[in-house]
Amino acid sequence: MKKAILYINQFFGQIGGEDKAGIEPEIHEEHIGPALQFAKTLHAEITHTVICGDNYMGTNTDAAVETILGMLKDKEFDIFLAGPAFQAGRYGVACGTICKAVKEEFHVPVVTSMNEENPGVDMFKKEMYILQGGNIASKMRKDVTAMVNVANKILDGLPVGSASEDGYFPRGIRHMVWLKDKKPASERMVDMLVKKLNGLPFETELPIPKLDRVPIAPAVKDLTKAKIALLNTGGIVPVDNPDRIQSASATRWGRYDIADTTALKGGEYKTIHAGFDPAAADADPNVITPVDALKVLEKEGFFGRLHPYFYTTVGTGTTEAEARRMAREIVPYLEEDQVDACIMVST
Repeated sequence: MKKAILYINQFFGQIGGEDKAGIEPEIHEEHIGPALQFAKTLHAEITHTVICGDNYMGTNTDAAVETILGMLKDKEFDIFLAGPAFQAGRYGVACGTICKAVKEEFHVPVVTSMNEENPGVDMFKKEMYILQGGNIASKMRKDVTAMVNVANKILDGLPVGSASEDGYFPRGIRHMVWLKDKKPASERMVDMLVKKLNGLPFETELPIPKLDRVPIAPAVKDLTKAKIALLNTGGIVPVDNPDRIQSASATRWGRYDIADTTALKGGEYKTIHAGFDPAAADADPNVITPVDALKVLEKEGFFGRLHPYFYTTVGTGTTEAEARRMAREIVPYLEEDQVDACIMVST
């Protein structure tokens, strides 16, 4: 029987949450977490489950990859699976990173799954099959089924269908195929043209990706006279979180007065971000929102003036659509104060 190995993070590996996100890679000869669901229908035996903390993979990527590849060096496997990663950005990037490394090192097929909002999709979709997954863990059963469908075709030596047929993100690869209706391209083209001229719906055979290109802002001409605003996606808020900003998948943002503040103090401010260990940010909120450093630079004349408010939301799981909406709501405040540049602190 063919063999498979599964990669998951510390949460789905049943080790812990953010408090265990820094764990180094481990390998187990047993079915853990999603491996139990995969094993029900996968045409291969899952011999090992690899677990690694999302933070460790993100901050020690080379070491994590080297360690995992070393763990797999003496293992026999025909396919490598990772995830599903849903909308969890760090997890998605980790799945893509290790899948790419395993594919290049051992020349075996790799399959993973992510939500369309996961940054790992754009980073790795051309490198591997990434199934279009759900946004939360409750979609696990459906996402595993989709991954198994593609994995089984690969294991059984059957052709994987198109992206639209088998539900993975397009990889930019086009194949010559015979259509069932055997209609030549000239007729199909005329049919589409007629539909277009008559305002009827049609589906192009060559979809052009829509790229969200943001023009580069012009350089600040004179920093010593510039007004600077501070924004962050690290969830720094007053301890009572007055705007009720969500810890993940945010749809709200906050604006907080720092006109007479020289530094943010722990106990007065905290982070409500669910995507990282909050201990350091709770103890010193300036590590995410560096009001202290900017106040010093302002006093020294390094730049003209600091905007009297900082703006905050949470980035983890937040969709692009919501981020755009929140930005459009924040911008008028910056324009009103004639802000010349913004510092956006991420996590």
